[in-house]
Amino acid sequence: MVTADIARTVVGIIGNIISGCLFLSPVPTFVSICKKGSVEQYSAVPYLATLMNCMVWTLYGMPTVHPHSLLVVTINGAGCVVEIIYITLFLIYSHRTKRLNLFLSLFFQLIFITALTLVTLTLIHTVNKRSAIVGTICMLFNVTMYASPLSIMKLVIKTKSVEYMPFFLSLASFGNGVCWTTYALIPFDPFIAIPNGIGTTFSVAQLILYATYYKSTKQQIAARKAKGEVINDLSQVVVGCNADPNNNNNIGAVPNALTL
Repeated sequence: MVTADIARTVVGIIGNIISGCLFLSPVPTFVSICKKGSVEQYSAVPYLATLMNCMVWTLYGMPTVHPHSLLVVTINGAGCVVEIIYITLFLIYSHRTKRLNLFLSLFFQLIFITALTLVTLTLIHTVNKRSAIVGTICMLFNVTMYASPLSIMKLVIKTKSVEYMPFFLSLASFGNGVCWTTYALIPFDPFIAIPNGIGTTFSVAQLILYATYYKSTKQQIAARKAKGEVINDLSQVVVGCNADPNNNNNIGAVPNALTL
């Protein structure tokens, strides 16, 4: 017979795996940054936000704050390590001004989590109160992070294209939200259930948008490709016309072709 504890553990392990995949999803971006030797226009804000989120959840899962939450500690502790690596790469490959701003942001985050940890463990003397205070802070950070896809959803509706909203990332976010919401229901933990329930709702909305605008996205991409092929064909004609140094009648074709 499967007990509630076993079911919770299994769901938590699945949640760890999916969350781990989400944490590792930016790896190709950082491989590209390392090859180019520059972060270019990439922003470090999402990685700083994720690090802050992981740190407060790691504190929440500690036995002295919220007992029996080992799986919360494992995935968020791993998330902290991954995000620190990303931020370190930003520090290495950013220009001086951006590097200084990033360092200051990281410094203030570390001060915040250190102060929160000290206050929680020294001034609050019951597990229930510690869970309530740290859990509320975690919930606020999580809801803020889950609200971030609203901007890309707005773009999808405006452009009627899901080109910049990857399907598998939305699907993984949905699976992640479902897993952790289920985990929080065995037994009920409102601080995990509420933000992940909201995240699941946003992920469902993204999947609905993907289904709604999938065909129009394909049509837009096909139209761009067709237009590109026409321009390439015209370019080849122009180049072909100018390839013959004795064909003086076609010299005026270049400016006309470039105006298309």
